[in-house]
Amino acid sequence: MSELEIQLKYGCNPNQKPSRIYMEDGSELPVTVLNGRPGYINFLDAFNGWQLVKELKEATGLPAATSFKHVSPAGAAVGLPLSDTLAKIYWVDDLGELTPLAAAYARARGADRMSSFGDFIALSDVCDECTARLIKREVSDGVIAPGYTPEALALLKEKKKGAYNILQMDESYVPNPLEKKQVYGITFEQGRNELDVNSGLLDNIVTVEKNVPADAARDMKIALIVLKYTQSNSVCYVKDGQAIGIGAGQQSRIHCTRLAGSKADNWFLRQSPQVMGLQFVDGLGRANRDNAIDVYMGDEYEDILAEGVWQQAFKVKPAVFTREEKRAWLDQLTGVTLGSDAFFPFSDNVERARKSGVKYIAQPGGSVRDDEVIACADRHGMVMAFTGIRLFHH
Repeated sequence: MSELEIQLKYGCNPNQKPSRIYMEDGSELPVTVLNGRPGYINFLDAFNGWQLVKELKEATGLPAATSFKHVSPAGAAVGLPLSDTLAKIYWVDDLGELTPLAAAYARARGADRMSSFGDFIALSDVCDECTARLIKREVSDGVIAPGYTPEALALLKEKKKGAYNILQMDESYVPNPLEKKQVYGITFEQGRNELDVNSGLLDNIVTVEKNVPADAARDMKIALIVLKYTQSNSVCYVKDGQAIGIGAGQQSRIHCTRLAGSKADNWFLRQSPQVMGLQFVDGLGRANRDNAIDVYMGDEYEDILAEGVWQQAFKVKPAVFTREEKRAWLDQLTGVTLGSDAFFPFSDNVERARKSGVKYIAQPGGSVRDDEVIACADRHGMVMAFTGIRLFHH
């Protein structure tokens, strides 16, 4: 049953009291708490995540899921089948064939499992039993969906000793076209960002290469929708219907591109023979395996390969994954799409994107150096669309 307001334990931090959510016009809230006691940040993640998956579903026609942390997505995806390799690196190869919704969440969670630890999940469709089984075994704060099958709801209610946060969103809810927020007691008001991310935004191809296959056009739309709900500045790399690297909240555009690119690189490095061949000690949990893999792939690999340390994670000491080996593997990553929430001020962003296999770029355009940016994309045979639309989110 919907409520007029929900009293919260505290706001962003324990010292911020009182705290509640309510509708300013006095109407009922469009969300129902089915289980648990969600907090202030949980609701921020839930409502932003819900908007994201709702738009992904509308844009692609596929079930969608996102994994939110601190009011930005750690991952987002649509429900395309998983390859055997992806099923293994996402730790779902023991679950058999996944439903499209479960596959969407496996992809959203699996893209950046380190960042998704303790996430808030948003699902575009009614949560089924398969998706609930996947969620149940991951470390997560809660989930929002338009509904739950009885089997799924029963499974999720067992999570966190019965305290798992489960929210049901009213699909028919239409928000006020004006939105408000307060900062330092001062009220800000603006029109909601109701931009419809569709193929028309991709019509202005400014590079010599202009061929955009259907899957790349889909990935461009996914990138732009993800950016609508990612704290700016932001850049998103997408491959095969899922975000593989999201750089959020950076003051510099190139730092967004580097951060998102490093996450995309890690996603692909996890599929390398060196990582796929790691032999973990029996009983090592998924989170500990993720941590070990992250350190092993990084520059501080000696921290996990030191004597007396590697034995805690691996049955056999792995060989060092050299910089040259990593570069050789990353050179095989191709066909990646990149979206940016504002224009590229310098061509260095394109150069960095190229190193992570980017072929297709969607960005607003409008920089005084657009000619340089386009020329750089042309040198590397990329396709770049100028959308003419900025997607800042704060």
